[in-house]
Amino acid sequence: MIRYNLRCDRGHSFESWFQSSSAYDSQLKRKLVTCAVCGSAKVEKAIMAPRIAGTKKRDKPAAADLSTPAMAQERELRAGLRQLHDHLVKNADDVGARFPNEARKMHYGDIEPRPIYGEASPEDAKSLIEEGVAVGSLPVLRDDRN
Repeated sequence: MIRYNLRCDRGHSFESWFQSSSAYDSQLKRKLVTCAVCGSAKVEKAIMAPRIAGTKKRDKPAAADLSTPAMAQERELRAGLRQLHDHLVKNADDVGARFPNEARKMHYGDIEPRPIYGEASPEDAKSLIEEGVAVGSLPVLRDDRN
């Protein structure tokens, strides 16, 4: 697994994990890598410092050890996102690829509103938002991709 620091065309920074460099390239080409903040598919790698793992134990903490509070924060954030994700999946209907159509029908009063989730391309999501349809992205967590 490889972690990349990423940045969208609107300046939002975020990170994501990929199985390999080629997996990142493939997903980026297919516009599957989107900004975690705004959903933009115009994403590029941001500058990041390499992480070097040592083999010897040292008296002084290694640079990676200094980030323990940050790592604990990340674990806590991921746990919260997992709870949110699980709650949404448990309490909403999975409409799959029909998501854009179902969301529009509810927005325009053609069907009774209910909690739903499913799949939408970045273009479909943008179109829904421009129409005033309230949509959001479910977080995709590392173990969801394995």
